[in-house]
Amino acid sequence: MKNVRHRFVALFTVVAMTALIAGFSVSATAADTSAQQDFVDAARLTFNDFMRAESMSWVRDHLHEARGLLIIPSLLRGGFILGGGGGRGVLLVKDSTTGQWSQPAFYSIGSFSFGLLIGGESAEVLMLIRTQKAVDKFLASSFKFGGDLALSVGPLGAGAKSNIMADIYSFALSKGLYGGVSMDGSVISTRDDWNTAYYGKPVSPADIFVLNAVSNPGSAELRETVAQAAIVKSK
Repeated sequence: MKNVRHRFVALFTVVAMTALIAGFSVSATAADTSAQQDFVDAARLTFNDFMRAESMSWVRDHLHEARGLLIIPSLLRGGFILGGGGGRGVLLVKDSTTGQWSQPAFYSIGSFSFGLLIGGESAEVLMLIRTQKAVDKFLASSFKFGGDLALSVGPLGAGAKSNIMADIYSFALSKGLYGGVSMDGSVISTRDDWNTAYYGKPVSPADIFVLNAVSNPGSAELRETVAQAAIVKSK
C-alpha cells in the first residue's frame, strides 16, 4: 500500500511540476510579446503623427507609391551605440499583386554619423521604400545604407518635388518641427529575438514578407491604418 501511495505522490509531483513550468513558460511568452506589441502600437501612433502633420502632405500624396514603410518611433542621436545614435523600427512591405500590407518585422538602426537635419536629439522617422531593390536589402540579416542603395531626405510640402530619384526617402518629426534625417552609413539589422517573440517561433524577413508564413493579430490595427491611408491617396 505504501508503495502505491509513494508512486501516486511521485506521479502527482511530476504532473504538478510540469503544469507549473508550463505556466511559467506561458507567462514569460506573454511578457516578452507585450514589449513587441507595445512597439507595434507605438509605430501606429508615429505613422498617424506623419499623416496629421501639415508639412507631410508630400508623404500622404505619394504613400500609395511606396513598396514598403519603415516606421521608427524614436531615433536617438548620441548615447545609443558607442555614442553614435540609433533606434528600433518596424517594416511593412506591400504586396505588388494584391496591394495588401505585410505583417511587421522588427529592425534595429545604428550609426556613428547620422544627423537629424531639423536639430534636436531624437525624432520620429518614417522611411518610404520606393524600389524593389531596397525591399530586397531588408531581406538580409543586416546591411548598410549607402553604396548602390540611394537614400535621400524626402521632399516636404504640397507640390514639393525632388531632383533625386532615391530608393528610400526619409522624413522626420521632432518636437513639432519637420525635416529629414541623414543616415548614410547607418547599419540596419533584423531583430531576430523580437521577431521570434512576436510570432512565437524563429522567422526570417523572407518568412514574413515573401512566404507570408506567420501572422500576429496584434498587427491588424497598424496594417489597416496604413492601408486606409494609402487607399485614400491612390484615388
